[in-house]
Amino acid sequence: MVRVPSLLAGILCVSTVAASPAAADVVTDWNATTGQAIVAAAAIRPGPSGLIDWAMVQLAMHDAMQAYQHRFDSYGTPIANGQGSYVAAVATAACDVLLGVGFVNVSNAQPGPPPVPAVKIVDECASYLSTRGLSNDPGIQAGHDAAANILTLRAGNDGRVPANAEQFPGGNGIGEWHSELVPAQPMLAAYIGKIMPFTLHDPTQFRQEPPPNVKSGKYADEYDEVKSLGSLNSVARTPPQTEMALFFADNAVQYWNRTMRRIVVDQQMADSGDIARMFALVETAMADSLIVAWNTKRYFNFWRPITAIHRGDADGNSRTVGDPAWTPYIVTPNYPEYVSGANSLNGAATNMLPNFFGTDELPNGFVMTSTFVHPNGTGPASPRHYNRFSDAGDDIVDARIYEGIHFRSADEDGRAQGKHIAN
Repeated sequence: MVRVPSLLAGILCVSTVAASPAAADVVTDWNATTGQAIVAAAAIRPGPSGLIDWAMVQLAMHDAMQAYQHRFDSYGTPIANGQGSYVAAVATAACDVLLGVGFVNVSNAQPGPPPVPAVKIVDECASYLSTRGLSNDPGIQAGHDAAANILTLRAGNDGRVPANAEQFPGGNGIGEWHSELVPAQPMLAAYIGKIMPFTLHDPTQFRQEPPPNVKSGKYADEYDEVKSLGSLNSVARTPPQTEMALFFADNAVQYWNRTMRRIVVDQQMADSGDIARMFALVETAMADSLIVAWNTKRYFNFWRPITAIHRGDADGNSRTVGDPAWTPYIVTPNYPEYVSGANSLNGAATNMLPNFFGTDELPNGFVMTSTFVHPNGTGPASPRHYNRFSDAGDDIVDARIYEGIHFRSADEDGRAQGKHIAN
């Protein structure tokens, strides 16, 4: 079900509703809890598929908030007259969606340091309400209704691994992606590319043009760029470029949500309706960008730099010099190269946020943080301060080249794809 007019109408309207404290806001509280649950549930949400869950949670919180404010149309069926506390409604909506998609008690399913604590959603829900004196608040019913509406709309498209999930191994021809893992594994979460988007007609909408032909001069230029700047022991990559690579090797969904939570505080956003709307808009734009990116990856099945450079002498391009020993700076993800998923999300976030705020440049800027630690022990990188969302977008494009996992066209076209989806 497509809800574009409902969710996007009136982005810049001014609130006249009583504010709630931003430092302890129910929307940011449950955004953070959702992020923790998704990380802990890696075994049941492979790859980036947890973003679908995150979008559903944010939509439910947005709709629960509208049961009280009635400032914007709801994504799901409107809730006419919310009773009691909107805090109880919003928290319950988040809880119900997480429980509804299977996050009942998710334990540490993510290997390696730092340990990921168990996240018991049932206990989190009960504790959150009881510590605020809301265990029997009438607002709980509005939350139940908002979540039920979203779960119904997304039935069959909620990001869970389907029983007949496709196992796509790629190919071995020139320009074709195949797994570089030992032993080789099929494309991670290939089914994401067939999930029905939240706001688009289908997963093929806004699919980009093909990547550069491997025999073209453009391809040779991009090949040489990533070969030089993206290798593990590059002498061409500068220290600032290496730090940028480290920083943006973190999970893009997580760092954009951390950034938004910090923006809420730093920009002194005091109205929970505004906060819920910002998260819902950005989350659904990123989720749809993920779906379209995965569909594009599967469709073009283009090889990663590691495969391309290993086979550079056999690709039919006289300008590409192969190196069978070449290693990228970070480990290559196990799915095709074109387009960049991180930059599809990048394009969505760095265009939806200016759409929401009405400006690309925030007063006093904003801060992004990273938790990525390279296997050699380097990191996490220092926080990065930006004045403009577009400046962060530029860095994310370059970072994937410095990491050695993308050609420039995949980054730029992915960013453009996300921009179209956000707009």
